[in-house]
Amino acid sequence: MDEELKKTIEKVTNGDRDAYWTIVNQYKLMVRSYVASILFNQSDIDDLTQETFITAYKKLSEFDSSKDFGSWIRGIARFKMTNYMRATKRRSNLMGNFKEKVIDIISPEIEHKLQVESDHSIKALLTCIAKLPQNMRLIVKSGLNGIKAQNLAEEINSTPGAIYNLQYRANGLLRDCVKKEIST
Repeated sequence: MDEELKKTIEKVTNGDRDAYWTIVNQYKLMVRSYVASILFNQSDIDDLTQETFITAYKKLSEFDSSKDFGSWIRGIARFKMTNYMRATKRRSNLMGNFKEKVIDIISPEIEHKLQVESDHSIKALLTCIAKLPQNMRLIVKSGLNGIKAQNLAEEINSTPGAIYNLQYRANGLLRDCVKKEIST
């Protein structure tokens, strides 16, 4: 574990609640992506991501600093998703069973891929986001923060259709840019 993260965890466990935002900002994209790889409903993704960080905050003093923090927080997210699936299974037994089995089958593969994923990929994505025009960066950042297109459209005096169009174009530019960055 890097020293910066270790110091931040120490600050949080010593009562500095504001320091936790550093951890949230550093791992939010990873946790959100992990949850979104299993769930498709935006509000469920938002809720489970938030619950993951709340639980991680409460259990931060139990974290073993000799372990990988990313794996630890993904484990919390996996536990939250499993509980979510069990709760929804009661409402829809067939679909819940299917989703739970899917999580059991693909979670180890996703976990492995996320562990293998290098910092290079994340740096490439951040580099590519920085290369986007200002309006596209705003839309990408809003999407990563879970802001819905309708809300963003109202905030910047635009239409949801225009937001979706820019989002589509930004995703294409990011995809091409990241491929180039990773291959170099």
